[in-house]
Amino acid sequence: MKASEFDKRFDDGESVVDALDLSRARRPGQEQKRVNVDFPVWMITALDNEARRLGVTRQSIIKMWLAERLQVARQ
Repeated sequence: MKASEFDKRFDDGESVVDALDLSRARRPGQEQKRVNVDFPVWMITALDNEARRLGVTRQSIIKMWLAERLQVARQ
């Protein structure tokens, strides 16, 4: 598909997903790297309670809180 056809389909609100090779798609700066962190039991319990209250996973709440703190630290 030529770029002009791709652009027209996109501008017309049509799906262009079938024209993309998503198997090679990457999100720069968003690559994942696994780390291990040891937390005291009381902290895990508190994290689990808050995660359950918010309807998210423990991992999600840890990521959200770390991201918020890092944003504040950058300012």
